[in-house]
Amino acid sequence: MPSSAPAVAHAPAAIPTASRHDLQLGRRAFHLLNGVTIATAYAVLFTHQQIVHLFGTIACLAYIADRIRLHYPEALERLPWLNRLFFRAEERWKESAMIPYAIAVLLTILTFPKTIALIAIYTLGIADPLAAVVGIRWGRREVVPDRSVEGMTAFLVATLAVAATVLALSTPAPWTSVTGVAILIAVVAALFELVPLRIDDNLTIPLFVGFTSWILCAIVGIAVR
Repeated sequence: MPSSAPAVAHAPAAIPTASRHDLQLGRRAFHLLNGVTIATAYAVLFTHQQIVHLFGTIACLAYIADRIRLHYPEALERLPWLNRLFFRAEERWKESAMIPYAIAVLLTILTFPKTIALIAIYTLGIADPLAAVVGIRWGRREVVPDRSVEGMTAFLVATLAVAATVLALSTPAPWTSVTGVAILIAVVAALFELVPLRIDDNLTIPLFVGFTSWILCAIVGIAVR
């Protein structure tokens, strides 16, 4: 009688077990690398039309790959490290976070002027994973459920650095205006990040930061392109 032991032995390895409270440094690093790579490529290598075509293709491929993962879970049995590093238990039966991430980046590129899009994408790529790592590893004082003072501070500082750097390099505005707007963007974005929405923050963060940055730059009179 054939034994089913091998299938039983391999099955647990093919099932993601991590939650959003786990560090999952591989996932965070992948998140950061994606955001920084996309924004930097847009900043120095590609025109708006080119990046739309390129990232539109990447987003489609990501969606197809995630459909394959969901409908053919056995395909990951030979690559259990993928589940350990990149997926959470909650994503076993639903789309992974890379889908709203890809959609948000594409919508950000399509919607906002280049300078504003860069602020939003860099914030998603850098501030979001940094806040998660700091909050999980060193967070002690909770502001709202699943949000700590330490994580919020990391998000605020990273967003401030991103906004100030992008505006300083992309606009001729005086440093006083750039600094003031960057502080406002960071504070408003950090407060928004505390709101317990049921929508994936990979989708909400870049769009909110984009609209906030665009409005504040218009109010202060910083011309963006």
